[in-house]
Amino acid sequence: MSSFIVEDKGGSFESTPSGMHLARCYRIIDLGTQKSEYMGVSKLLHKIMLGWEIHGVNDDGTPLKMLDGRPFAMFKNYTKSWADKANLRADLQSWRGKPFTQEEMRRFDLKNILGAWCMLNVIEKTGTDTKMYVNVAGVSPVPAVIKNAGLPTAINPNEMFTLDEPDMVMFQSFSDNLKKKIMSSPQWEKLQGKATPQTASKAPSFQDDEDIPF
Repeated sequence: MSSFIVEDKGGSFESTPSGMHLARCYRIIDLGTQKSEYMGVSKLLHKIMLGWEIHGVNDDGTPLKMLDGRPFAMFKNYTKSWADKANLRADLQSWRGKPFTQEEMRRFDLKNILGAWCMLNVIEKTGTDTKMYVNVAGVSPVPAVIKNAGLPTAINPNEMFTLDEPDMVMFQSFSDNLKKKIMSSPQWEKLQGKATPQTASKAPSFQDDEDIPF
């Protein structure tokens, strides 16, 4: 699997129940440069998406799963940036429980978070279209008491899609909306006539004996 470096420079589906959930990062997707608007100002920003599988139980003790038996999944888009107020930096530092050093931020490989466990704070929020959505409001380390009890078995394979070396097998598994978003990026346009199908690849499951997950 290739590296994915951070340098210092809607749909209809079953919703994850709100609350604090044990989760594992299993997917990283390069969305390319996307148009973003904030307070009436438009910017072109490089975006990525992180995906987590949710592990937990309902109030009656049964496993928290969708109707077809698969685990719920949560996704969050980030600007690929180490800026002081960047959500990616804030969530990764909260997740690992300590800030990054300047040396670590110089070239941090996002591949390191594949397979890493965390606690996801999932909340309900009303969108601009007045519909109710669930969002990732926070990411934090897994408490020692949960680690010591034993983490559950991973379900989804670890996957990473980058526009430098696109895995076209993985791309075909994306939803139509996600494909459309990626295909709207200038990075995708440059790939036309150059990208060749690649076999699906998996990162090794995350194993770490230390308290910091990455």
